[in-house]
Amino acid sequence: MLRYFTAGESHGEALVAFLSGVPAGLKIDQAFVDRELWRRQQGYGRGGRMKIETDSAHVFSGVRQGLTIGSPISIQLENKDWKNWQESLPVGEGDPEKHKRVASPRPGHADLAGALKYNFPEARYVLERASARESAARVAVGAVAKLFLRELGIEVLSHVVAVGNVAVSGEVPWEQIRALHQKETILLNCADSEIEQRMKQEVDKVLKTGDSLGGVFEVVAHNAPPGLGTYAQWDERLDALLAAAVMSLQAVKAVEIGAGVVAAASPGSAVHDEIGYGKPASFTAFTRTRNNAGGIEGGVSNGEEIRVRGYLKPISTLRRPLQSVDFASREPVKAAYERSDVCVVPAAGVAGEAMVALTLARCALEKFGGDSIGETVRNFAGYREQLRNY
Repeated sequence: MLRYFTAGESHGEALVAFLSGVPAGLKIDQAFVDRELWRRQQGYGRGGRMKIETDSAHVFSGVRQGLTIGSPISIQLENKDWKNWQESLPVGEGDPEKHKRVASPRPGHADLAGALKYNFPEARYVLERASARESAARVAVGAVAKLFLRELGIEVLSHVVAVGNVAVSGEVPWEQIRALHQKETILLNCADSEIEQRMKQEVDKVLKTGDSLGGVFEVVAHNAPPGLGTYAQWDERLDALLAAAVMSLQAVKAVEIGAGVVAAASPGSAVHDEIGYGKPASFTAFTRTRNNAGGIEGGVSNGEEIRVRGYLKPISTLRRPLQSVDFASREPVKAAYERSDVCVVPAAGVAGEAMVALTLARCALEKFGGDSIGETVRNFAGYREQLRNY
């Protein structure tokens, strides 16, 4: 079974990610992993931290001579900002006078809830782990999951659907999304260049007022086979797994699969994807005229593109802070402020890709198995033959 977890703090020495269950013999492309990390750091509206960090994956177990060896993979991402924090956040006792308190909790962040939960007198340690900096570690192991899925012909990419009130209308075709990712620069990762410029104007507005801006990203899994996930148990349904994975990302407050939001207000005749039969395509000869289901029916992938949207709230740290309360005095004050982004929707999309890729890789391994990548690919080829003969 594919398992992963991360460790580390936003301003600690490093982030560490662990990934277990990857078959042996998978080629790990270091340049690809580092480019995924680079993509997460791009986008108009990012903060000063992106000028400090240049993330690169240091793999120190589970890979030898460029290939996975079947044992757990561990990846370290150095925090270059650590040099500015090592006296404030020592592992040992250190000097309490050098500790940098978060004296007032920020509305919308984990500050107050975390301090209450762990009985902290202030929110420094809550901020350190709840920070979206942690998502860099997920992107690193998500890149490995993407390399695994490529062996099965599955690709996972994202694009930005909305920033603030500016949104793309209709479904963006895969070819357009893929072309978007051939660019060497990333503005807001929107497939429509005219809409992207309007999104940029929205970011400029909030930059001037000290506010922040949310939006919507969509992750698309192209060429995913039918049969991933199952309706047999509630916690094995593919849509439930994907929703949990994307919702776990910092600042995501809603998840949509396919046309879920519009479908809720539409008649069934306008929602459900009618079935036909014709010329064999990637997996079967069954056809659909549309994909409102987002590639998943009854908790199982149906062979259409899997489309998942993450709805991102505005970043909680504002340069023009909201009202809060001092932890010590309980007196009204403005919320604490630390260096922050203004808009992170494109970066959240990259983290969303990682979570979708990790989820699909887990489901694929559960279905096809294999201790080596060769065994997994053979099993997958046998399943494709079964589908063709259905």
